[in-house]
Amino acid sequence: MTYVRELIAPQPAPLAPARPLTGARIAGIAILILWALLAAGLIAMVIGGWDQDKFLRYGPRYLNGLWTTLSLVSLAVVFGALLSLPIAFARMSQNRALNGIAYAYVYVFRSTPLLAQLFLIYYGLGSFKPQLESVGLWWFFREAWYCGLLSFVLNTAAYQAEILRGAIESVPRGQHEGAAALGLSKRIAFGKIILPQALIVALRPYGNELVLMIKGSAVVAIVTVYDLMGETRYAFSRTFDYQAYLWAAIFYLAIVETLRHVWAFLEPRLTRHLKR
Repeated sequence: MTYVRELIAPQPAPLAPARPLTGARIAGIAILILWALLAAGLIAMVIGGWDQDKFLRYGPRYLNGLWTTLSLVSLAVVFGALLSLPIAFARMSQNRALNGIAYAYVYVFRSTPLLAQLFLIYYGLGSFKPQLESVGLWWFFREAWYCGLLSFVLNTAAYQAEILRGAIESVPRGQHEGAAALGLSKRIAFGKIILPQALIVALRPYGNELVLMIKGSAVVAIVTVYDLMGETRYAFSRTFDYQAYLWAAIFYLAIVETLRHVWAFLEPRLTRHLKR
């Protein structure tokens, strides 16, 4: 009887074989250990060199610079998105003149450094003060903040136009044909069918562009805009403490990580209808 029970009793599932330590896994573990040691070292430096007087004196300036950075980048991304729409449509146009102008604009602003564009607007156009005063635009170009905003808008509009163009062209041709078969006009079909699908495709590239704009915005500190990096330079010039830049790096890292988690939260929810 005991023999029969042993035959009938369920047998335990075999243990899964251990995954071998390949070269890629060893390298990944080594990188994680390196980052952990680096983080521990940074925390030790921050705690060891903590100065409450400097924190109370320059902390509000850092927050003010953070607000300047976020407001500058937010306005630039919004205005750049509006400007990118006609540029993207011109890039897809059959009109050679419109296509050529849009292509030249995108080519120039994607092929030159953002810092050079900022200098051309702030210093280059600033040399035409009499002409700008005659047309009533000197109030705009004499302010470094406005020049920084304009350079950011023109730069991100070129990138966003290419992102939008590629996303629109990635929508299958059958979607256009299906909308035409239902009797929908091109305007309604584009707004209700094509554009929503294109924006889902462009979601991740838009997130990458926003992150690049956040990090690239530090160049305005060179033209006397007191953004986060500008306030950091001010604090360092008064204290000569390397931790001034360490705190700026922590702020930028926090912003980028926040954006990454926001995009990671949005993407699966906006694309859940595409998953089986």
